[in-house]
Amino acid sequence: MPLAEAYRHCTAIAEQHYENFPTASKLIRRDLRPAVAAIYAFARHADDLADEGDAPPEMRIKQIDAWETLLERCEKDAGIEHPIFMALGDSIRRYQLPTDELHNLLVAFRMDVSLHAYASLDELMFYCRHSANPIGRLVLALHGITKAEALHHSDKICTALQLVNFWQDLSIDLPRGRCYLPEVWLAEAGLSGQQLLHSNSEDYSSQISPALALAIQSTSGLLNEGAALLPMLPFRLRLQIAATLKGGHRMLEKISRLREPLSQRPRIEGYEWTMMALPTLIWALLPSLARRERTA
Repeated sequence: MPLAEAYRHCTAIAEQHYENFPTASKLIRRDLRPAVAAIYAFARHADDLADEGDAPPEMRIKQIDAWETLLERCEKDAGIEHPIFMALGDSIRRYQLPTDELHNLLVAFRMDVSLHAYASLDELMFYCRHSANPIGRLVLALHGITKAEALHHSDKICTALQLVNFWQDLSIDLPRGRCYLPEVWLAEAGLSGQQLLHSNSEDYSSQISPALALAIQSTSGLLNEGAALLPMLPFRLRLQIAATLKGGHRMLEKISRLREPLSQRPRIEGYEWTMMALPTLIWALLPSLARRERTA
C-alpha cells in the first residue's frame, strides 16, 4: 500500500469517528494534519478494543497487547503493511515522536477494561496521565516543542479536559458501570461509588453537589495553570488551545448549574462558541491575559 493511501485511510477514520475533525484540523498546520490523523486512528482503534463489542475482558486485553506489538514493529519496520501503522511509523520517524506516549495510551485503555471506579484523586490522575496527557505531548512534539515547562502546562490542560469530559458524562458513564468521581470526594457528600453504580444514580442528584463542587474547583484550577502554555505556542496552535481553554471553562460553568447532574448531559451550543470567538482571539493575540483573567 502506498504511504499516501495509508494516510488517507487514517484521515477517513478521523473524519468518520470525530465529527469535528475537519473543522479542528484547519487550525493545525496543513503538513501536520496527516500525522495527527494517524495518531487519532491508532488511539481510536485501541479505544474501540477496550470499549466496543461483546468480547470478555481477558480477550480485550489480549487484543490491546496485539495492537501494542504492531506499535513496536512499526517503530522499527518501515515495511509494515497495516495502513494505520504504516502512517504512524512514518510520522514517528519524520517528527521524532515520543513513542513512550503512544504506549502510555495503551496503559489507559487496559485500565478501561479492568478498572471502573477510583478510590483516590491520585488514582484518577494516574489514569489521566496515560489517557489524556500523551495526546498533548504528541501534538507539541509535532510542532517541535519539547521543553519541560511546556510539557508540564500541557499536562495540566489535557488532564483538565479529560476530567471535564468525565463530569459532563456522568449520566452516561454511571449506567455503563463507570464512576470517575473519586471515593474521597463522594465521601464529602455521604456517598460511595457503589451506591452510584449499583442503584438508580438519579436518586442521588440532589446529594452529589459537594462532590461535584470539588470536581469543578479542582478541574478549573488545572485549566488556569495550563493557560501558561499559550505564550509558548505558535499562533495557529495557540488559537486552538485558547478555544479549548474557553470551552473547558464554559462547560464547567454549565455543569455547575445543572439541577440533575446525574441525569443531564450539558453541551456547548453553536451560539455559545460564536460568543467565545472574540475572547478566544484576544487570548491568542495576547496570551498573557489568559492566566491573569482566570486568576483575577
